[in-house]
Amino acid sequence: MTPAAEALKARLGGLSPRHALVLGSGLGTLVEAIADPVRVSYADLPGFPVSSVSGHAGEIVAGTIGGTPVVALSGRVHFYETGDPAAMRPAIETLRDLGVETLILTNAAGSLKPDMPPGSVMRIADHINFSGWNPLMGTPDAPFEDGRFVGMSSAYDQPLAEAMRKAAKRIGVELHEGVYMWFSGPSFETPAEIRMARTLGADAVGMSTVPEVILARFFGLRVAAASVITNLGAGMDASELSHAETKEMAPVGGKRLAALLTALFEEEAP
Repeated sequence: MTPAAEALKARLGGLSPRHALVLGSGLGTLVEAIADPVRVSYADLPGFPVSSVSGHAGEIVAGTIGGTPVVALSGRVHFYETGDPAAMRPAIETLRDLGVETLILTNAAGSLKPDMPPGSVMRIADHINFSGWNPLMGTPDAPFEDGRFVGMSSAYDQPLAEAMRKAAKRIGVELHEGVYMWFSGPSFETPAEIRMARTLGADAVGMSTVPEVILARFFGLRVAAASVITNLGAGMDASELSHAETKEMAPVGGKRLAALLTALFEEEAP
């Protein structure tokens, strides 16, 4: 067990969550859905990655959603902050050591579909790793021989996907589904890059999540992921993209995503 997992377990007072969330830019308000929260700063956990990006609180919030024990990471470290695609490995490994079995990742993303406007929620059905980087590069250790060669054909768990669809339908939240393309950032994409992404089959673009999906599968966790749409891709309208827009628009779709996750956990995710 990692030192961070030992320190976190001691702070949770017997709470043993099987489900974890990672909350993206501007989505920290999702922690309001967590009842009886226990808050632990990343800085208080040995070796835990601390984000420098505004809109990321940098704390763990544990409690219950819909009666189900959960632990949420309010904020993440990005590849563009560190130059290390495995920057979130200590966090994902800590969750695994804590006993987490299912990881639900969230992010703020740009839409490549005019009929998926800002404020929408998209379940990530698959991804394209356009960055060319992989968090398992240089990894000598593995839980089993050749463990770094992680299969990604079913990276996004189908029972979890179906549970999310049912939860969205039950509460009347429109849940889009599509392919997420990971760009390294931190600069936003150009109009030409957005045209390319659309041609390659992407439905949304962003600067996170894909490394965590790979790491989670490496550590044997089941994965689901959702994007809150904060803008249309570059060149799809007349506005210039900014992180301020991301933080402003994320809570709009974040409310829909919080309602969906509450409904999911009320039934307890499979």
